[in-house]
Amino acid sequence: MTAAAPGQAAGTPVRAGRGTLTLYASGSVGMGVWVTVPGLLLLYFLTDVLGVPAFLAGLTLLLPKLVDIVVHPLLGSRSDRQARRFGHRRRMMRAGVLLGAAMVALFSVPPGLTGGPAALWAGCWLTVGNLLFASFQVPYLTTPSDLRVGYHERTRVIMFRMVLLTLGLLGAGVAAPALAAAGDRGAYARMALLLAVMMAFSAVVALVGVRRLTDACGFRVPGERDGRSALADLRVAWRDRDYRALVLSYLFTGTTTHLFLAALPYVTAYLFDDPRLTALFMGLFLAPALFAGPVWTAWSRQTGKQRGLLRAQGMFAAGSLALLPATSLDGAPRAAVTAGVVMAMGVAFAGLQLFAFSMVPDAVAAAEAAGSSKAGAYTGVWTATEATGTAIGPYLYSAVLALGGFVSSTAAAPAAQSGTALGALLAGFTVLPAALMAVALWFQRRYTLDGAA
Repeated sequence: MTAAAPGQAAGTPVRAGRGTLTLYASGSVGMGVWVTVPGLLLLYFLTDVLGVPAFLAGLTLLLPKLVDIVVHPLLGSRSDRQARRFGHRRRMMRAGVLLGAAMVALFSVPPGLTGGPAALWAGCWLTVGNLLFASFQVPYLTTPSDLRVGYHERTRVIMFRMVLLTLGLLGAGVAAPALAAAGDRGAYARMALLLAVMMAFSAVVALVGVRRLTDACGFRVPGERDGRSALADLRVAWRDRDYRALVLSYLFTGTTTHLFLAALPYVTAYLFDDPRLTALFMGLFLAPALFAGPVWTAWSRQTGKQRGLLRAQGMFAAGSLALLPATSLDGAPRAAVTAGVVMAMGVAFAGLQLFAFSMVPDAVAAAEAAGSSKAGAYTGVWTATEATGTAIGPYLYSAVLALGGFVSSTAAAPAAQSGTALGALLAGFTVLPAALMAVALWFQRRYTLDGAA
């Protein structure tokens, strides 16, 4: 039985107010900018503005994530220790206020740097930004697991977060390519500076929201069982069969969706000959989540989160395959049909995010009931998995481009692409994401923890 929050009558379901949930969820706006903008534009920025070869550009996005794989579980354990010591997790979150500065530095490459040196600059600042992001994200995402609430209320908390996350993704996904449409270094730097202000404000508001949410719903301090080392915490999380299936499924899901983001600027520039369509397609992809999130939530109350996630994964895979004939049409119908498919994939994307993130607190609650969980450890593994997917997706796409013979260039001297390169560009945007999502679905079917917790 769920314990009552302070001031809550015994036996009364704990339920946070909408204002409190909105303040908490506001942190997802700024974090959504960091997830979206480098994932959407950084690979293209490297290959088509800074002249970095495609394979090296992919490594520039991938290698900083190797640091995340090590750091996230460590931060999860540290977050647990701070929660036990101070009764909250907000101390680490304060680093998130500085994330915007890393964004500005990432896209403000000094004049004259191209190729390898430009890749080194971007890789270093991407590493710094990822560390700041993780310091905020790990305790922030652990908050729903800390609350003394039930199964469906956890979904409600995540739903609010996903709505605000979608606003951040939507705003960044539309604004960033529009602001950088000029295609030169200055345009990218100005874009990053404007978005950095919003990221800092979002982090400050989230700090207030987390405090109010835990005050309203109660804070469940993690226990000290199972050892205190990060390695021990990692082993605890990995031994959980259901959690392991969920993590592996999300690894391939995140890889797929971030491959889609990284590929989109190439598709609009080289297949549609209109880079301005990047902002339009991103808007069509993300806008449906504003209404699809609540619909998915209501549907899950009838059928369960597991079925909802499997359906969303199937929809996204089918949409990826449908893009192959859609982008091969001639004339105006090509853009219209592609836009319709992208919108359907956006509905699926809302379900992918909502169900996966709302199932993490369920796994934590089930493990703690069995006496074996640490919420911070589970969240550290989860955010490391998320970070890995954000890197592997663009890396795989860059590898496909390199194998197809894609020629990198600078903004001042764009290069023509061969038919083989264009074919690889299209296959990486359609067939490869469908195959990756099929693997995600295979892992997800091995998850058995669903129902009231």
